[in-house]
Amino acid sequence: MRRQLITTAVSALLFACTSTKGTVNTSVANIQLPISNTDGTAFVLSKYSTDKTYGYTEKNPILVGGVGNGPANERKYLNSLTGPNGETISYVRMGSCCLFESKNSPYGSGMLDKYKITYAGLEKEIVLYLNMYDAGNLLIPVGFKAK
Repeated sequence: MRRQLITTAVSALLFACTSTKGTVNTSVANIQLPISNTDGTAFVLSKYSTDKTYGYTEKNPILVGGVGNGPANERKYLNSLTGPNGETISYVRMGSCCLFESKNSPYGSGMLDKYKITYAGLEKEIVLYLNMYDAGNLLIPVGFKAK
């Protein structure tokens, strides 16, 4: 009974935070995550996005997912980036937002993770949205470079 009550409360909390701004497109085909560097702390990224919304909006998050390793993939992805002139970036997880449906989540839905990105010389912090449930072709967002 207690377990059922906790499950119901958690579900209610998740659905209470539903975003009304639209849904995240999680349909992907033939996705391959890039290889990792030798110590496994970062992906090796080589393709740049030309879409200025890629990663910058909840409607176009970066799809880093993988069953059971989504949080690690988020860190590996962020560890793969530098500022536009090779600056070392720092990132802090700001929390979750933006409920969406996902067949890759054990609950049938997921929430995006928001990360605050900073680096030396940056005038205003950047917020990137990452989806740890669904996988997609990983690109380098506009304004960043790969390590």
